[in-house]
Amino acid sequence: MRISDRLATLVSDGDGWGVFYKARALVAEGVAVTELTIGEHDIPTHPRILEEMHRAARGGHTGYAAVPGTDALRDKVAAHVTERSGVPTGRGNVLITPGGQSGLFAAHMLACAPGDRGLFIDPYYATYPGTIRAAGALPVPVAARAEDGFQPDPARIAASAAGATSLLINTPNNPTGILYDRDRLQGLVDLTRTRGLWLISDEVYDTMVWEGRHLSPRALPGARDHTLVVGSMSKSHAMTGSRIGWVIGPEPAISALIDLATHTTYGVPGYIQDAALFALDEGAWLEEEIAAPFRRRRDLAAGIVAGCPVVQSAPAQGAMYLMLDIRRTGLSGLGFAEALLDRHRIAVMPGESFGRAAAGHVRVALTVEDAALARALDVLLRFAEDLCREAAE
Repeated sequence: MRISDRLATLVSDGDGWGVFYKARALVAEGVAVTELTIGEHDIPTHPRILEEMHRAARGGHTGYAAVPGTDALRDKVAAHVTERSGVPTGRGNVLITPGGQSGLFAAHMLACAPGDRGLFIDPYYATYPGTIRAAGALPVPVAARAEDGFQPDPARIAASAAGATSLLINTPNNPTGILYDRDRLQGLVDLTRTRGLWLISDEVYDTMVWEGRHLSPRALPGARDHTLVVGSMSKSHAMTGSRIGWVIGPEPAISALIDLATHTTYGVPGYIQDAALFALDEGAWLEEEIAAPFRRRRDLAAGIVAGCPVVQSAPAQGAMYLMLDIRRTGLSGLGFAEALLDRHRIAVMPGESFGRAAAGHVRVALTVEDAALARALDVLLRFAEDLCREAAE
């Protein structure tokens, strides 16, 4: 039987995650590997959240829940967004989704018709091109160059905007850890408004900011009517497996997305929503507790890398990663990551896994305990120095 072109071409450019798959295979064979690959917390969901989830499920909230989300959770998310961004937000601006990825898919289904072009910034989170393809659109990466600190260039984006209907951005950024500055964001808001593009802002790392402060483009002048914000409890509350997120946008857009949800996800389990409501009600202390180890490890890692003459780190302003420039070794990011795994059993992600703009880099996830992270970075840096010496001989 034939598989539709929509699915057969979903991942047409390869996912570049061979190092990750090889590391997991080694672990399954019993080999000790230090995994610094994916952005998964090394702590579980907080017991108090799980207790509330259990209480809600045992209390009977296990049937169909309201497709847009429960009124209580939509109201809480609206209040949360209003407080954080300063933009008045109500229930009608909120759709609860099964995680941020579902929100990204829904946003592109709204913004893109078959044959449209969907722009996104390179380097990018691995699912972005496939998500745009799933909406029937052509994914168009626009490079944010390492020499520009991986900040997006509105002029470069404008040059690619013909035929586009959306621009997807992510700040704090995965994989680079970069926080987009106000001037860049305002430039993107102005560009998308002038060109008639939806601005889709992936803000799932908004509680993991180590330098400066998070700024949602929806809070900038001229943004509100054409901006869709995707949020999630995955990173902020270590609820990756709970699959709970949202899309924030203009009421007509959310109304259309509710129709989409009715025909796709049919909502999010009620007991999950109750647990999310409880977690948001707990306030900033819980978010800070989840973020604290990554802030500490970011400082630790940045200090270690700063002493290396051949490897530089992109400014790690947020998220849970370091993007390391290893081009002086003479290897590609892929070649370096493969050799590091083969020789030292340390797994990092090749920059090429996240687009061409990150070639010659590797991404290090700060997702193991401090001492193990420090040991792995020491080995990685010594390995890079050895490669440079070998190349010079």
